Amino acid sequence: MHIVLVEPEIPANTGNISRTCAITNTHLHLVRPLGFSTDDKHLKRAGLDYWDFLSIDYYDSFQEVKDKYPNGRFFYATTKAKQSYDQIQYLADDFLIFGKETAGLPMDLLKANHKYCIRIPMGKNLRSLNLSNSVAIILYEALRQMNFNGLE
Repeated sequence: MHIVLVEPEIPANTGNISRTCAITNTHLHLVRPLGFSTDDKHLKRAGLDYWDFLSIDYYDSFQEVKDKYPNGRFFYATTKAKQSYDQIQYLADDFLIFGKETAGLPMDLLKANHKYCIRIPMGKNLRSLNLSNSVAIILYEALRQMNFNGLE
């Protein structure tokens, strides 16, 4: 699996997501600009000692990710989607795309890919879940569907 964070802003969230990716053998892709330095102490502390086990790449735009993986299946997490994340049949090489904490993914990206937008059901009048929690929820559903292949 692949997790793509587009312009993440909070180092602790990215650190937690990095740890989740390392422990699940999931490739992490970070799209700049980042709201922190990759040597930030909060980022490193949240990721603990898992950094050496993490497969990570950095990009200057989301288009670079799409260009590098032209045959990839991309799913866009957003509170604006109609389709719930558990209605997808995930494949091992799918990409789960998440936006920055304060604004989510850009509206033009969501409109262009509306058939591939997914959401986590939530109560009304509440903005959203924490980014690292959202990544974990959707990623673990995808892994569950694949019988946690390669995990113990």
